[in-house]
Amino acid sequence: MQRTIYTDAHRQFRQACQQFVARAVTPNQERFIEDRRIDVEVWLEAGRQGFLGLNVAEEYGGSAAGDYRYNAVLLEELATSSAALASCLGVHFDVVAPYLTDLTTDEQKQRWLPRFCSGESVAAIALTEPEGGSDLAALRTSARLDGDAWVINGAKTFITNGTSADLVIVAARTEPGSRSKGITLFVVESGATGFTRGRKLDKVGQAESDTSELFFDDLRVPLENMIGERSKGFGYLMQRLTQERLGSAVSNTAHARAALSDTLAWVRERRAFGVAVGSFQHNKFVVADLVTELDVTQAFVDQAVTAHAGGQLSATDAAKAKLWSSEVQNRVVDACVQLWGGYGYMKEYRVARAWMDARVSRIWAGTSEIMREVIGRDLGL
Repeated sequence: MQRTIYTDAHRQFRQACQQFVARAVTPNQERFIEDRRIDVEVWLEAGRQGFLGLNVAEEYGGSAAGDYRYNAVLLEELATSSAALASCLGVHFDVVAPYLTDLTTDEQKQRWLPRFCSGESVAAIALTEPEGGSDLAALRTSARLDGDAWVINGAKTFITNGTSADLVIVAARTEPGSRSKGITLFVVESGATGFTRGRKLDKVGQAESDTSELFFDDLRVPLENMIGERSKGFGYLMQRLTQERLGSAVSNTAHARAALSDTLAWVRERRAFGVAVGSFQHNKFVVADLVTELDVTQAFVDQAVTAHAGGQLSATDAAKAKLWSSEVQNRVVDACVQLWGGYGYMKEYRVARAWMDARVSRIWAGTSEIMREVIGRDLGL
């Protein structure tokens, strides 16, 4: 089915995204995986192309696109190449950016956004804690006011861009004894005394994604590094999770489509018993189901993108898009591995990496179980 949500301008932007990936990523992807990091040059090139500040005002170095569909196009092209690439850059331009544009003062914008847009400063957001998981209201990292600074103590884990980040949005409890009403957001800058990074985590998939632990030991954060209002952080997080979950859905769908495209080419060419593997009725039916399921998923995700671009996407519909796309993505890539046979289990083939990379999408940005809880509550259950 033909997709209708993008204009000629979006299609031209997609070509620029594809050229960026072909030039800066594809020739170096094996090295990124081996090094377990994405080179700084990728960030700088993305900045030069205007990709990192899509929704940042021009006066702060951004592109001021003013249309979420450009975010979606870029996420699709990054995820088609590498789920890890979409994750790392997506956290920066799609997840962190709204906090820095919506909640900051003019002085803070001037201080942080130009280098954010250029790729000279890599951004991360630190929410998850070793004992907290999906329960953001139960976080233990604390911040207490001490003269001209906030003193932060605590730990975060599973932080994308954690090792390389120059700017980290940290959620900390400023009202002891409270839950959601006592959380405040801060920007922690690299090099600050008391801010240390733990090990780079060894994940099942997305090896080139820089994921680590962060520790705060009597870290003094200047008063001017608090963003938004005191104790309103939980509300800020909930408001912006809608876009984060939609971005995940966009990436999930594009990632699965790339794996399926590779698999279609494989089953047309790979032969067994003298005929193409795809010509066997069972395999033909499997592929037909995968294509149909993915096309239907794409239609819902596209509608969600359109709604969000118009400021009308609900948190519940974002949860539906994230839940369904991640479940479909994992079913599709698992079936693709089966169709590839033994080759599908070899890391040298993109389908094997896609299978490993996809598993986390049912966990991050809220687990599938949390998404079902969000949807169920909206139904009055």
